[in-house]
Amino acid sequence: MPSSTPSRSGHAPRLSIVIPAADVATLEDTLVSVLENRPADCEIVAVLAVPYADPWSIGDEVRFVQAPAGASVVDCVNVGMASSGGEIVHILRAGWRATDGWAEAALEQFADPDVTAVVPLTVAAGDRGRVVAAGVRRTSGGRSVVNAPARRDQRIDTFKAASVAQPAAPALEAGFWRAEAVPASGFSKACGDRLAAADMAAAVACMGDAVVVEPACQVVEGPVTKRGSWFTEGLHAERLFWRSLAGEQPIAALVAHVGEVIRHAVAAAPLGTLAMLAGRLACLLQFGSCLGRARELNALQAEAGARRRAAADDTGGQIVRIDAGHVPGRPKRRPAAVAGSVSPAGGGRDSSLRRSA
Repeated sequence: MPSSTPSRSGHAPRLSIVIPAADVATLEDTLVSVLENRPADCEIVAVLAVPYADPWSIGDEVRFVQAPAGASVVDCVNVGMASSGGEIVHILRAGWRATDGWAEAALEQFADPDVTAVVPLTVAAGDRGRVVAAGVRRTSGGRSVVNAPARRDQRIDTFKAASVAQPAAPALEAGFWRAEAVPASGFSKACGDRLAAADMAAAVACMGDAVVVEPACQVVEGPVTKRGSWFTEGLHAERLFWRSLAGEQPIAALVAHVGEVIRHAVAAAPLGTLAMLAGRLACLLQFGSCLGRARELNALQAEAGARRRAAADDTGGQIVRIDAGHVPGRPKRRPAAVAGSVSPAGGGRDSSLRRSA
């Protein structure tokens, strides 16, 4: 087996596999699947929110990092990303499992410098031939949706890109990210564990890079993130909308949001409707906290527009595509406090969104 701790010897690995574990009940299944299928140049970082005795003595193959007691999944992800050194970071939540060749297939996509994230196919735990999801989508009205195939019985052997909609981002539980595209602060906790990926997707969309699905990269689904109270659900959903609004057409988004609130109220009925609406109202009372986020998204959009104009100037208004023989380098980016990158855009970025280690 190749060494999984190259960073300890001073060598920066191509891939860092971060395993957030808010509990240890499902950690070992994930570790076994990763150790059996890991690629050559990688490190494995398991982030624990609870004590772990390492009964199998795999500390020389897996780096265990302790998160604060009671840390959420987002907390563990951020601690793991800050502790990793790979060019590409793969998040695989404890309870989810890797499959043969899953990482190699995803890494190939990053040869394109405009790819910020790669979405693996999630397959059913009880039937690995059935596709469950491919990342998440975010609606303009402020809803995060599992990007499930149109057919509930979609099979791997007949899967095509048209089988699912274009994802906005990988799910928080399983996804590959270019490390420099993640902000220094990591994923925001403002929208909770369930909506953190959709919140990141809003910034990704403003940056204009690509999020792609890789059918040959498959992960086995794990436990579903538990829902909070209806109050918390409403609070986080409302925050997602207002934190994303700067990247949308405002009038259309506000109309869609009214429909989304009505849909959510019906879904919460009869016992949860008032609590959900109270959560949304609480968000409105905290509206000022979303203004900084709006400035961040506006800055990302302006930067993406400047890149497109520069690319057009460099090519005389023509977009040049190089099909083979050359992969352009991705320029280093200046530090910034915002997230970046989902539709393709020409040219590499010029601002660093790389987290601080």
